[in-house]
Amino acid sequence: MNKKRKIYIGFMRGAMIVCTALTAALVLFLMGYVLINGIPNITWELLSTKPSYLTERIGILPDILNTVYIVLATLVIVLPLGVGAAIYLTEYAKNKKLVAMIEYAAETLSGIPSIIYGLVGMLLFSNNFGTSLLAGALTLVIMNLPTVMRTTQESLKTVPQSYREGAFGLGAGKWRVIRTVVLPGCVDGVITGCILSVGRILGESAALLFTAGFAHALNGIFTGLTSPGATLTVALYVYAKEEGEFGVAFAIAAILMILTLLINLSATLVGKYFAKRRNV
Repeated sequence: MNKKRKIYIGFMRGAMIVCTALTAALVLFLMGYVLINGIPNITWELLSTKPSYLTERIGILPDILNTVYIVLATLVIVLPLGVGAAIYLTEYAKNKKLVAMIEYAAETLSGIPSIIYGLVGMLLFSNNFGTSLLAGALTLVIMNLPTVMRTTQESLKTVPQSYREGAFGLGAGKWRVIRTVVLPGCVDGVITGCILSVGRILGESAALLFTAGFAHALNGIFTGLTSPGATLTVALYVYAKEEGEFGVAFAIAAILMILTLLINLSATLVGKYFAKRRNV
């Protein structure tokens, strides 16, 4: 190896180390800044009460419940649609050109800015169902459907074809092979994709500003879904931008960051658990 080659390799290795260090430092700084400013502002009263403008009390319990409601509503709709579509495209569809077109469309939808989804959701759902958590959930279904579908597709493709052929050789039908051989063999990837989609739902705000509204009312799940409501991300925007309550905004940001870390950790642990279980 000549001298110029050694210098080039050393320079590129050093550049990669610097880029990695800068990226890690930026992430750690952002996490530390939010947590240091947010955790001291998290109190039991903040988490367990609703806002009262008469007493100037601030509480985010309605926002927490609204977030739970919209996550559940979105998952109930998007999981059957996304997983079912992935199973059909991977296991049943014969027209490869049609499959390629649908996959391309799904990848295109994944790259569309969320504010556009919010505008479409406002025109399609808010005008028909009113500004409500249900309209926000339906908008998030459209946003997360490509992610769930593509993640499930890639997981299904990891199952060796020999497994399917062996099950067919034993006389099993198509659906029985999928249900007893294919899905158990890729359940770790499917569940991981579902958990990560929860993280995207938690972090979405632009689309919900157009569809779900800003209300901080405390409602049950059925009443809440048909009523306007602010999720944690929308509440963060309202308290920081509209009301100037930066302490509360940092507290909500810290809660969201902790939830995101827990979701990513859960996805990793679940994936390892099912992978280990499959290899036993």
